[in-house]
Amino acid sequence: MFKVLVSDPISDLGIQQLMDAEDVTVEKKTGLSEDELVAIIGEYDGLLVRSQTTVTEKIIAAGEKLKVIGRAGVGVDNIKLEAATQRGIVVINAPDGNTITTCEHAFAMMMALARHIPQAYAKTITGVWDKKSFLGVELRGKTLGVLGMGRIGSEVAKRAKAFGMNILAYDPFLTADRAEKLEVKLASVDDIVRGADFITVHTPLTPETRHIISRPQFEVMKKGMRIINCARGGIIDEMALIEAIDSGIVAGAAFDVFEKEPPEADHPFLSHPKIIVTPHLGASTVEAQENVAIDVSEQVLNILRNEPFINAVNMPPVAPSVMNKLQPYFTLGERLGSFASQLTHGALGEIVVEYAGDLSDVDTQPLTRYIVKGALERFLGSDVNIVNSFHLAKSRDVNVVVTKAPKTKGFTNLITVTLKAEHGEERLVAGTLLQGYGERIVRLGKFPIDIAPEGHQIFISHNDKPGIIGLVGTLLGENGVNIASMQVGRQVVGGEAIMLLTIDKEVPQAVLVKLAGLPEINAAEEINLK
Repeated sequence: MFKVLVSDPISDLGIQQLMDAEDVTVEKKTGLSEDELVAIIGEYDGLLVRSQTTVTEKIIAAGEKLKVIGRAGVGVDNIKLEAATQRGIVVINAPDGNTITTCEHAFAMMMALARHIPQAYAKTITGVWDKKSFLGVELRGKTLGVLGMGRIGSEVAKRAKAFGMNILAYDPFLTADRAEKLEVKLASVDDIVRGADFITVHTPLTPETRHIISRPQFEVMKKGMRIINCARGGIIDEMALIEAIDSGIVAGAAFDVFEKEPPEADHPFLSHPKIIVTPHLGASTVEAQENVAIDVSEQVLNILRNEPFINAVNMPPVAPSVMNKLQPYFTLGERLGSFASQLTHGALGEIVVEYAGDLSDVDTQPLTRYIVKGALERFLGSDVNIVNSFHLAKSRDVNVVVTKAPKTKGFTNLITVTLKAEHGEERLVAGTLLQGYGERIVRLGKFPIDIAPEGHQIFISHNDKPGIIGLVGTLLGENGVNIASMQVGRQVVGGEAIMLLTIDKEVPQAVLVKLAGLPEINAAEEINLK
């Protein structure tokens, strides 16, 4: 018989399946202090919380029987993940339970924005009957740009179609086939920025999506467009948006999220007559709160019964013998995935991992999770981790293929990662661990190379001509970019070649543009490895 403690107020409906389970006893004890929880947590196999309980290292250490901690919500900031991982306790959340709620809030914000509903309400209740100041626009026939076609973005697009809107959709995983099924037009960020009447964002906040809409994008937008953000603060440059509204480019904006929450009292969004704001209410409905509890209860039950589960946000226990063999390769695998991903431009469709050498004799699934995490992290940020990476890949129609070969040429072990994208694009990177040198990338595509996968790097594709290295070095030096190491790969003299530079710091985009413009240079791209 399993015992589960519910330490925060959660409705009985949300945890009904736990309460109905014959092999589980559920006890609800809310409002407990840390010391009170420490005193009793040793009796329980599972702990279910919302946001009030902070699950500290002390509580986790006292949970001698704990197998799972469930968070009835999305964020897990109130749970010490590292401590749970070290104890082999699975931490799960419920990322799907608020999909419809957040979608509906975004759509409500869009309609309120189109018809000036909050502003008209505020004026009407003061006794002023003003019909002339609030001339709105219809949604029918307008073009909606959706940045991010995951669960929420797809639901928003579905509802927008019902309103007669034309949909331009961008997502790094969105293929032409899937776009056709969703009845949306596949577009680039630039296409959306230039062509949309409304833009709504539904992406994670990552280095690539931070300020994905900023001054350069506002400068080329259709005059009078409107913008909605119910995803993450920081995706849209807030100060650049204020400038765009005041200059007449943007007709209005609706934000449920801020770069800093709560915002400062003098934040310009809070007093601007053309901006609608709400205090991060995307998931705040009765149904959503119940749905996340239902979702997490189901997963808690699966874990207790040793059945398959999803939505874990840390690493489940791995057999010590397997861990000892694989652990030295975890960082290498994640960086190989990240490296290949940063050089892949089309919609990602398949991740192929080949293990050659001694690694072919063990269960490499934990290592593959790191590789898939590295490949997806560029697009999904902190939403992807080593436990849910397979699930997230599958949910986005990204196929993961693993092959093994007992022998490899010249290395004890070799990991080869190939990312396949639309239109036949493939990006291959191979790496190994070398005694005395550590992690090394030893192959890029068809070119042999030898470089450590770390820090900031510049990948250059060029024609093998005299003077190329000098031109590159001079340009970088003139722009204050210091080269720490350089590797050049080629197959034949005078043919296609590559250059991989390790540099001391991030290179400005303008410098990359200059590099790409040099004679005989085909492409220049930055790679950032943690």
